[in-house]
Amino acid sequence: MTPRTTPRFDLIGLVVSDMAASLAFYRRLGLTFPEGAESLPHVEAELPGGLRFALDTEDTIRSFHPDWRPPTGGGRVALAFLCDSPADVDATYEALLAAGHTSELKPFDAPWGMRYAVVHDPDGNGVDLFAHLGR
Repeated sequence: MTPRTTPRFDLIGLVVSDMAASLAFYRRLGLTFPEGAESLPHVEAELPGGLRFALDTEDTIRSFHPDWRPPTGGGRVALAFLCDSPADVDATYEALLAAGHTSELKPFDAPWGMRYAVVHDPDGNGVDLFAHLGR
């Protein structure tokens, strides 16, 4: 009998309603996706350490799970992007708002020692921007 191995965390995936809008948002945050991916049903970006970040359209999910519906209620995905400096948090936040995205939490100096802000991606997921203070 072959010994059982431990599963390895490999992918973070989001279901998106508008692939082009989601790609534009996450590209602004530095993720690299294939050129022309706006018309694809599934795309991936490689993250540091070999982890992958994937976007799937709602139609893609329904192709194998016909009863799937977007979640409602209070659950949310938590994604966080480390910025180079507190000023970079502010600049990234402002650039995303200028691109039409909405704010959940304006940049502030958090008591845990970080400059911190939250913006919404095109599907309303909160995306944290942060940088360590005092470095």
